Amino acid sequence: MTTTLTPTQAAPKAAGPVDPSAAVEPSVTEESKTQRTTPALATVRRVTSVAGSALWKSAAILAFLALWELGPTYLASPSTRVFLPPLHEVLLAWGKLFEAGTIQGHIAASLTRSVAGFGAALVAGVSLGLLIAWYGRLNSVLNPLLELFRNTAALALLPVFTLLLGIGEESKISIVAYAAFFPVLLNTIAGVKTVDPLLIRAARSLGLNSVRLFQKVILPSAVPTIFTGIRMAGTASILVLIAAEMVGAKAGLGYLIVNAQSSFLIPDMYAGILTVSLLGLGVNFLLVALERHFSRWRTAVGAAAS
Repeated sequence: MTTTLTPTQAAPKAAGPVDPSAAVEPSVTEESKTQRTTPALATVRRVTSVAGSALWKSAAILAFLALWELGPTYLASPSTRVFLPPLHEVLLAWGKLFEAGTIQGHIAASLTRSVAGFGAALVAGVSLGLLIAWYGRLNSVLNPLLELFRNTAALALLPVFTLLLGIGEESKISIVAYAAFFPVLLNTIAGVKTVDPLLIRAARSLGLNSVRLFQKVILPSAVPTIFTGIRMAGTASILVLIAAEMVGAKAGLGYLIVNAQSSFLIPDMYAGILTVSLLGLGVNFLLVALERHFSRWRTAVGAAAS
């Protein structure tokens, strides 16, 4: 049986007139609005994320500073407040010391001694550490002696350095160098010894001699561990120097702290302590930046792998 369609049944029902601009213009308008607002929204979100992250990371420090400011005022007794002034009094005392030029002179004296001792320890520690790690016989001969001196506290030898070198700059620089030497030395040895043996074998199979092997494989692989020791040595150099300046010195942050304490200038004493903390924090940030600079190849390898 054949079905015949009439023209009205075969032809679709004609729709009303269609305006092309009415169908296309809304999507184009929304897309253009999105293109205009996306950079601004991305910038706002980025700034908000960075600010939130910074606030979260500094929350403990801000809480500590708030406690330092409000605790002595509202929680401590008047007698305790004499020995623990609020933060604003310490900052006012620091400002007066800065205006008088006193704090700058003490910082310069401490930094000069610390940098001299730390530099000597850095050169000696890295050089000797590389030699000991590279030559096994030298390690077996010097290791017992190094362990003996490593377990002797630097401050315990302060009277010895003072008797032998006097109370001048030599004794303070020497005690700083002694305290900073062993962290650099031991981490240098550990860094060289923990290099992947497969890297060494691959380099030797490529025909690298001992000098090129050390320059291209051993030293770059040991840099992160060496810088760990350098950061520890930087902290030790400042702490030991402050203790040495408290014993016999006429300038320096340690002298400022102990002199303010004996003169009953308690805000000045806390200003010196706060300066030592900020100085140590600055040294650590500087060493971390240097470590990132000398370890850029690790970042490049990680980025390429990802």
